[in-house]
Amino acid sequence: MLILGIETSCDDTSAAVVEDGIRVCSSVATNQDAFHAKYGGIVPEIASRQHVALLSAAIEDAAQRASVSLDGIDGIAVTRGPGLIGSLVVGVASAKALAFALHKPLYGINHLHGHIFATFLDRDGDVPHYPLLTLLVSGGHSQLVEVESATEMHVIGRTTDDAAGEAFDKSARLLGLPFPGGPEIDKLAREGNPQAIKFPRHRAEPGSLDMSFSGIKTAVRYFIESDEGKKASKADIAASFQTAVVDVLMQRLAMAFERKPYTSVVLSGGVAANSALQHALRDWGKRTNVPVFIPPPKYCTDNAAMIGAAAAHQGEAVRVDPLTLSADPNLPFEL
Repeated sequence: MLILGIETSCDDTSAAVVEDGIRVCSSVATNQDAFHAKYGGIVPEIASRQHVALLSAAIEDAAQRASVSLDGIDGIAVTRGPGLIGSLVVGVASAKALAFALHKPLYGINHLHGHIFATFLDRDGDVPHYPLLTLLVSGGHSQLVEVESATEMHVIGRTTDDAAGEAFDKSARLLGLPFPGGPEIDKLAREGNPQAIKFPRHRAEPGSLDMSFSGIKTAVRYFIESDEGKKASKADIAASFQTAVVDVLMQRLAMAFERKPYTSVVLSGGVAANSALQHALRDWGKRTNVPVFIPPPKYCTDNAAMIGAAAAHQGEAVRVDPLTLSADPNLPFEL
């Protein structure tokens, strides 16, 4: 089964062809960082206009690279939310038009579900088994998700304010690092001492798996402005900040696993590409003898292959009429 995936939830214009929810036949993505860098963040209007300019070519390119005509596609999957409404509308409108014109089934996919299924892509037989626990960490979301099946998922822990990715980007800005800040902090942190500065770790209420990252962002700001901070190296600040964020994420994951045993753990979302977080999770997996799955870096960030994979796994549960599908920037997580 060949699925054409379309992803335009934020600022990455992406199209892909995925076979049976596992093999990526082609994946095309155009990054818009150059258009947004001077603003220090994503400008929604610019993002949506770039999607309009780039999406048709991305779809044609994905089909060509997969050596398949659009008529040969078995279905079309598109991110319907959550995300920036202007960006979502471009992708949804294009997918609806294709599905209607080609008489193909249309699948409306939750962007966050896509991140979870990214870990099934391009694996040689070794895939996660249900029930699994997912640590989903991206620019806009930090969640612990209990995944009972492809269509039964429950958020059991979430951020109460800034997501981890937001904290990375905002702290990078305070350090004068270029946008996007997450990869820049990761790179700089490798040169620093992760124990140099004792940044605070959020402590949840008893019994809660929720997280908070606004406090550490504020602590970074106050430290940089202090006399001690003006003398400290940026590498030490980056490494200490990154360690504090990873500590919170890993502590919540360990708490969740203590409550209920899962067959495996999946790391997903853009921040899943962070080297310190990957190292901490793999080390935890070895100590606890729990299988850990992390997608390749190209499938951690927003991409259309994960949207195609989600459609293949979720099937009829997300199949919709092309005439009725609408974008929803606040799409609920659960089906």
